[in-house]
Amino acid sequence: MKFLVSQMAALVKSGQQKANTRLMVRFLFILFSFFAAFTVLFHFLMAYEGQTHSWITGLYWTLTVMSTLGFGDITFTSDLGRFFSICVMLSGVVFMLIVLPFTFIQFFYAPWLEEQNKARAPRKVPETMSNHVILTFCDAVTLTLVEKLNQYGIQSVILVQGLQEALNLHETGLNVVLGELDDPETYLRLRVREAAMVVVMNEDVASTNIIFTIREVADKTPVITNADQEDSVDILDLAGSTHTYQFTKMLGQVLARRVMGVSMKANVIGNFAELLIAEAPAMNSPLQGRTLAESRLRELTGVNVVGIWEQGRFQLPDPMTAIGASTVLVLAGSEAQLDTYDSLMGATMLSKEHSGPVVVLGGGRVGMSVAKTLNERGVDYRVVEKKTLRNTEDSRIIQGSAADLDILILAGINETPSIIITTHDDDLNIFLTIYCRRLRPDVQIISRASLDRNINTLHRAGANLVMSFSSLFTTTILNLLNPDKLLMLSEGLNIFRSEPSPAIVGKPLREQKIRQSTGCSIIAIKRGEEMLLNPEPDTIVSKNDELILIGTAQAEKNFIEQYPAA
Repeated sequence: MKFLVSQMAALVKSGQQKANTRLMVRFLFILFSFFAAFTVLFHFLMAYEGQTHSWITGLYWTLTVMSTLGFGDITFTSDLGRFFSICVMLSGVVFMLIVLPFTFIQFFYAPWLEEQNKARAPRKVPETMSNHVILTFCDAVTLTLVEKLNQYGIQSVILVQGLQEALNLHETGLNVVLGELDDPETYLRLRVREAAMVVVMNEDVASTNIIFTIREVADKTPVITNADQEDSVDILDLAGSTHTYQFTKMLGQVLARRVMGVSMKANVIGNFAELLIAEAPAMNSPLQGRTLAESRLRELTGVNVVGIWEQGRFQLPDPMTAIGASTVLVLAGSEAQLDTYDSLMGATMLSKEHSGPVVVLGGGRVGMSVAKTLNERGVDYRVVEKKTLRNTEDSRIIQGSAADLDILILAGINETPSIIITTHDDDLNIFLTIYCRRLRPDVQIISRASLDRNINTLHRAGANLVMSFSSLFTTTILNLLNPDKLLMLSEGLNIFRSEPSPAIVGKPLREQKIRQSTGCSIIAIKRGEEMLLNPEPDTIVSKNDELILIGTAQAEKNFIEQYPAA
């Protein structure tokens, strides 16, 4: 009862509800006026027919007739009285059965329900929350990040402005807070000063306001943001952004670096101190068609093949693993070792019939970033874009539909070694991948994926490599959160540190069978100030060593469970 009274009090205090209350009072005044008028007329008409009733009886008759209950215990006998009864009944249908319920729902029940919903939507985080990540935008990419943060035990909270959106997210079990993005009080309720990071993925103008507002109450909390436009980078930095990225530009660079072009050199995708991790495509290289044992890579170069990508799936290799056209090697080694690998591979000249320009399908921000990166590498390209671009005088940009065979032939699809599909629509990317694979079964196809759930579909459609925007975004954020403990290389592939378990100490690595039991591979051992890269199987682990391993998120979990630190 106390709760109901408090809710009604809050309801009446709101500005809009005060106006609604005045309208409701006016309606009730009109309704009661009808009750009084009909009661008085009832007495006059009954007296006209020679009947006598009390005033209570008159009010009773009025209410029963207007509500259409009509018990029939009191009736008129004259036509005038019955006509009066019809008028009272019709007015009751309009006022009591239509207008009154509508007025009640519109002016009282609906606002009361809205206040109830507002009370359900969280407006602050618990006082004990700290080292959490605040997200100011919610979409599929954000939800992917939240899922990854949960896997690593990092709390997150999503700030939204819409009540219904907040309720929907709250009901799914997500931490959400309802508040205005440009209100400093909102961020105080989010405990922004105790947060590990704020991730701002709104539009550039809105992001500037959000960051500037955050800096009003928290000047030390790291703020990570995305700049859609090149011109916005400096402005976002001036507003107070700690790290400003252009994720679409970064995605284009990542796609371009994986092109099979003038050489098969290793492409460095991450580093852990002096340990470098690189990817190298095997298509048209001297390695294609061999097993790892036959390649003798470790013997000849010193690099260790710590994994392979095969149709988007990461696998731990063994000596008999076959290297195919779609295989991408994941290499670990020092800079000198990778240079030796590059020298061994040398310049892999493409066949004459497949030495044409790289075909880029889509001339948006990602597509133009791909083109710029290819140009910097000295790789010729052709961009196919349906819409008219500003720099149409560039002969390397072809206007037309990528589904038009004549346009693709003009772009050089019959001679190209690689096709990069960069549109933001996954459905279109799948469509183009199937089409291009049918036209060129032997070409390298690299595709962009906006949603992680479409990665496997794109691989099945024929893409050799698929890069996800959400994976790139998530990887960047997690690496910033754990710079000394974790390095995410790509979707599902991590490098992590671990203290040696007592079960490992004092024994050579070959006896542990860590790779077989957990799915992880030890790629380095830090021993004091020395880093042992790609340790030999006979290496004995000591108590003070620090292990550096590579594996998927599940493999990391398996290792922690089976080999807990002392």
